[in-house]
Amino acid sequence: MEKKCSAVIIGVGPEQGLGATLAKFFAAKGLHIYIAGRSEDKLQRVAEKIRQKGGSVSTVIADATLERDVANLFRMALDDGYSVDIAVYNVDSNIPAPLLDMDAKAFYTLWKQNCLGAFFFGKEAVKAMKKQQKGTLIFTGATASLRAKPPFTAFASAKAGLRALAQGMAREFSPQGIHVVHAIIDGVIDGERAKDQFPDYVKSKGQDGLLKLDAIAETYWAIHKQHSSAWTHELDLRPFKEPF
Repeated sequence: MEKKCSAVIIGVGPEQGLGATLAKFFAAKGLHIYIAGRSEDKLQRVAEKIRQKGGSVSTVIADATLERDVANLFRMALDDGYSVDIAVYNVDSNIPAPLLDMDAKAFYTLWKQNCLGAFFFGKEAVKAMKKQQKGTLIFTGATASLRAKPPFTAFASAKAGLRALAQGMAREFSPQGIHVVHAIIDGVIDGERAKDQFPDYVKSKGQDGLLKLDAIAETYWAIHKQHSSAWTHELDLRPFKEPF
């Protein structure tokens, strides 16, 4: 009997955020969703929205930097009888600071959250997908994945490591039917975090100057549905107004 389909998303925070939007979008496509993050309140709010629309969802408290938490997340999906069809690593932690003001602890924290956690997540996702020889693994990157600019040098080093991880995994596991994708978000997402943290900058971008959450989700889904003869490994998404 064919297993039921699921999506696993880690890095789900505010309801008006990318992780939550992906969860709602994939649930509307009929997948059971496992949403993971560190805040139970935020996860429950997202889960309630999914259930109100008739979707199916499980919440999992997990720290992406703890290997046991990540392993447990995927174990839950498999123990529940689901195949893992989509897995998204959506952790995007940043600490802006000039290099001489960045201490070792903060530098290490950024690397753990943006790169080491992605290694744990990617490893478990591949293990879950190998038996079925199919699945889509997406890592959410950033402008900093490609170029380092102060005061985000430490963040960029971690995101560049994430990109290298995704490249290596794509080359190793694509022949086994696993579609590994690095999605570069080259701009500011029109979500709760940006509006709370730098409202003046958000206002200055004007209408359609930020990436719309639903538009990103549509692109992630389109990538998942690609035929294996024409897979995309890396793509960049930015508003039409954004210089690059």
